Amino acid sequence: MTTTQLIKQIHKKKSFLCIGLDVDLNKIPKHLSNEDDPIFSFNKAIIDATHHLCVAYKPNTAFYEAYGIKGWQALEKTINYLNENHPEIYTIADAKRGDIGNTSTMYAKAFFEDLGFDSVTVAPYMGKDSVEPFLAFEDKHTILLALTSNQGAFDFQTKTVDGLELYKQVLKTSKSWKNSENLMYVVGATKAEFLGDIRKIIPDSFLLVPGVGAQGGNLQEVCKYGMNDSIGLLINSSRGIIYASQDIDFSKAAAQKAKELQEQMVLELNRRSL
Repeated sequence: MTTTQLIKQIHKKKSFLCIGLDVDLNKIPKHLSNEDDPIFSFNKAIIDATHHLCVAYKPNTAFYEAYGIKGWQALEKTINYLNENHPEIYTIADAKRGDIGNTSTMYAKAFFEDLGFDSVTVAPYMGKDSVEPFLAFEDKHTILLALTSNQGAFDFQTKTVDGLELYKQVLKTSKSWKNSENLMYVVGATKAEFLGDIRKIIPDSFLLVPGVGAQGGNLQEVCKYGMNDSIGLLINSSRGIIYASQDIDFSKAAAQKAKELQEQMVLELNRRSL
């Protein structure tokens, strides 16, 4: 999916909501344990109930890898279900990969060609030769970790190097990489006060913003400092939506939580006449 197509979906749905499909078998409704594939059954129910309210889904691959081959098969079924039934939905493999060039090429093939994701999250620590193999794929996006929402982000990301915070070094340097127009960036919602400076460096790029909901991020603050003329935001909520209920009506409860966020997004779009 191209950026233009994503923007069209945002305007059509009046939503820039991304729903994280982070499936923990200890948290899903008990009645699903009788299913042949409880992870996929859970995901399918969530997707069926919320696809009209969001523009993207983001499975965190750790929640599938933890269950071995069955988990990976559930991930494959989930992405196939999305691509076959909702091709207008943008898909993100939250895998946080990053390795030397030939290994990165294989990671990129796994997520872009085999599984058919639109994008994948990538760590920038090893530099351009670990990221450019992902950027080489046409109409695919690489979502670079820039400033994350966890407390440990302050260990390195905000440290000053040659007079500039490290996360700003990452942003500035990444713009020089080949096919950098295929880059998006992860910026945590709990770091909303940093978004003004970030937008000075990458005014036109899309930002994937986790941390709204269970982690305490504020949607209005993120929009105030992070939204650009093309919206430029994908706001992710995972636990706050998918685990809204553990009862048999869990998908209905998830849809209600998604709708609450989507309605807030409508207000933000109207406020900025976008």
